[in-house]
Amino acid sequence: MDTARDKSGLPLRTAALVGLLALLAALAAGHLVAAFVEPTASPYLAVGDSVVDLSPSWLVEFGKNTFGTANKLVLLLGIAVVLALFALLIGAVSRRRAAPGTWLVAALGAIGLAAVATRPELGQLAIAAPVASLLAGVAVFRWLYRRAFDTVEGFPTNASRRRFIGSSLGVVAGAGVAGLTGQAFAGPDVEKSRATVGPLVPSRDAPPIPKGADFAASGTPTLVTSNRDFYTIHTALIPPRVSAADWSLRIHGMVDRPLTLSYDDLRSRPLVERTLTLSCVSNPVGGPLISTANFVGVDLAGLLAEAGVQDGAEQLYSTSHDGFTAGTPVDVVTEPDRRAMIALGMNGEPLPVSHGFPARMIVPGLYGFVSATKWLVDLELTTWDARQGYWIPRGWAREAPVKTQSRIDAPADGDVTAGEVVVAGTAWAPHVGIDAVEVRVDDGPWQQAELATEVSADTWRMWRARVRVPSGDHLLTCRATDRTGATQTRQRAPVAPSGATGWHSVTVVAR
Repeated sequence: MDTARDKSGLPLRTAALVGLLALLAALAAGHLVAAFVEPTASPYLAVGDSVVDLSPSWLVEFGKNTFGTANKLVLLLGIAVVLALFALLIGAVSRRRAAPGTWLVAALGAIGLAAVATRPELGQLAIAAPVASLLAGVAVFRWLYRRAFDTVEGFPTNASRRRFIGSSLGVVAGAGVAGLTGQAFAGPDVEKSRATVGPLVPSRDAPPIPKGADFAASGTPTLVTSNRDFYTIHTALIPPRVSAADWSLRIHGMVDRPLTLSYDDLRSRPLVERTLTLSCVSNPVGGPLISTANFVGVDLAGLLAEAGVQDGAEQLYSTSHDGFTAGTPVDVVTEPDRRAMIALGMNGEPLPVSHGFPARMIVPGLYGFVSATKWLVDLELTTWDARQGYWIPRGWAREAPVKTQSRIDAPADGDVTAGEVVVAGTAWAPHVGIDAVEVRVDDGPWQQAELATEVSADTWRMWRARVRVPSGDHLLTCRATDRTGATQTRQRAPVAPSGATGWHSVTVVAR
């Protein structure tokens, strides 16, 4: 097949179609095999995960700021576009000979193989998925190429054209069946596993939410965020699917008594319920990446005491099922009143998959990238020098307490009625507490806001104020003061490396 062909060769459209269909077959084969070894071994997903891991911090933040929680979907679509363009290139260089396209298909398969081989969370069997992808891509490319050349070489017939069309449709159908089958069998039925968990009944309930804990009628969020609306930020392109029956947690390293606990082991322990606010370090000033929920789980300090933390242990190094890691200061986790926990439930149900089912870690007062590992499977007591969490080599801070912040939730930028305007918003300083919020119009005097009833120092606090806004364009600004007496700084700082700072403002036009 690799001998010289006539000068015309394959039409560009036909050659491009052969390249695209070979790519489709390769991806479908890899996805199918991955379903039976490890779903994230699908070369398409593995390459995407590698792109996330290798991207510089500024590019990751650009994606978050530009596309929000849809950034991973945009990344997957972007990879699909790049792959499609590469497939067109495969066809373009193979109009007269199959060899160039064969080598490019193989090179693409090798990239998928390298992506899977370097994923820390994947075992040796995972290599089967990219190998299947490579073999399928090469085989389909050469087969379709031969059928395509039959339509232009020598004396093409309607029969040869029908064979090529039929073969192409067969590849599409086969890839569709393979892809859908792979999706159907991709990991355990996690929703069924969640359903069989049943009620998670705490031995110690969280204190009831007091009346007046929010000003939702004035435009603030409710005190407790629904699971559906709770923000989600993680590095995984596809949330790991782990059943409770298959899950276990290992506690080891600098401890006297290493522990390995099953889901039932944790669940059988005394469960506690805690109302906690979580905040993402990627939250810009005035941003939405903060939420509050009632979490049910096991006290983390108690577990560590049972394991026996040895002198010299500096960080609790947590690992997710998908390979994400984070380092949390041991002295913070073990503070008697810190209320750190391994959460199993959220707002009256087992953790949703996107929030870490079967179990996740929560440490109030620290940004999630150093404290809130989802799909938790491993806790190692170690030193700072021995291990670095996922974000640390990427330039982020090692220790990251949540900064005192406030935002205006209502009114939003836009028109208001001139006169008295109700300004309402949210303030937070988790594990420290909010003591005051002030609001001003333009550069006028600061006016004390009314604070909602406090639930605890570990939750956000709502506020509202009535201010006079004359006709015209005006800037409304807020600032908070925490329980230490420190007032939120005006100085603007980006989210990297340790959280954004600055006052939040909205621009209104009073008519």
